[in-house]
Amino acid sequence: MAKTMGPVRRDFAPWDDPLAEPLIRFEHITKRFGDFTAIDDVSLDIYEREFFALLGPSGCGKTTLMRMLAGFEAPTEGRILLDGEDISAVPPHKRPVNMMFQSYALFPHMNVADNIAFGLKQDGLPKAEITARVDEMLALVKLEPFTKRKPDQLSGGQRQRVALARSLAKRPKVLLLDEPLGALDKKLREETQFELMDLQEKLGMTFLIVTHDQEEAMTVADRIAVMNLGEFEQIAPPSQIYEEPRSRYVAGFIGDINILEGTVSTHLEGATFSGSDLDDDVAIEGEGLVSGPAALAIRPEKLRIALDEPNDAEGVAKVSGRVWDIGYLGDVSIFHVRLSDEICEGEPSDPNVPVIRATIANTTRLVERPIAWNDKVWLSWDKSAGVVLTQ
Repeated sequence: MAKTMGPVRRDFAPWDDPLAEPLIRFEHITKRFGDFTAIDDVSLDIYEREFFALLGPSGCGKTTLMRMLAGFEAPTEGRILLDGEDISAVPPHKRPVNMMFQSYALFPHMNVADNIAFGLKQDGLPKAEITARVDEMLALVKLEPFTKRKPDQLSGGQRQRVALARSLAKRPKVLLLDEPLGALDKKLREETQFELMDLQEKLGMTFLIVTHDQEEAMTVADRIAVMNLGEFEQIAPPSQIYEEPRSRYVAGFIGDINILEGTVSTHLEGATFSGSDLDDDVAIEGEGLVSGPAALAIRPEKLRIALDEPNDAEGVAKVSGRVWDIGYLGDVSIFHVRLSDEICEGEPSDPNVPVIRATIANTTRLVERPIAWNDKVWLSWDKSAGVVLTQ
């Protein structure tokens, strides 16, 4: 499956400007529930107009962090600043923040217009202003024909749009999105991701999304914070998270990855990686490489697969093995290659032999594969394609 690298906003990188002031600042935030530490001393800056994603598995603390910004939870330690103001003691309804819940939380007895208008009426806005604001939101999310319908008369995608319009109607400084697309089917979810990006760009607002869906975060976010056990593993733009993961955890959580354990050796000519699963030492490159135990991480799409051994070429690494499994996904074919010469008709004699996953684009209409099960094949890659991990 193709990987998208987020919105193309080449000039937008306030996090690289030492003079830029963040809109949201989490300062040494810790949150405990009894003896359980959900958030463990984290700090984070989010900037105005940024689309920021908190990404991680269930229970990693991402929703807890968002709920503290919304005011539904209070930090055990630390401060939360919004536009330079400490909002730790400000109640949720007085914060310039609005939250769109995963369940949408629409009122079933109200029609679309009344659902959107609810928060505005609670704030006591004049009737004419409420009507104008509701009309503006209906046009924004393209729901003008459905204004009189009740939630149970709408599709899942339409209910999602109503919830989004209601969240935006009060014009908050920050919109919080808690797994907003989880209830949508795959195709609609992908379409809505790009609509969210366009909407955020048009409104010039700051969006903070919580998700466990890696592709969703990669598509919509300017930056991603990968969370694990209440801490940040890495905070960076999507392309950097994918191409330059800092740890085995990040490499394995974002997309597909092959990880080979071994040893790095540095010398005057460069650096090499050796491992018991490799035929020979392979050339590697990277900044700050030092000799010692490490892992070599390689994305499946960066591998080449062939029946014939590739010619020795400077900067190219190669390993051999036998095809263990093949998957045809239409746009790509996936090859699972065991780093062994054993021909397996059933289960392999040594189940501990590593399996390398290679993804090859199907660039022609022919589906007959020149490479079949149990064929001996060679995998090769450029030395710049591998990432050395020490964590």
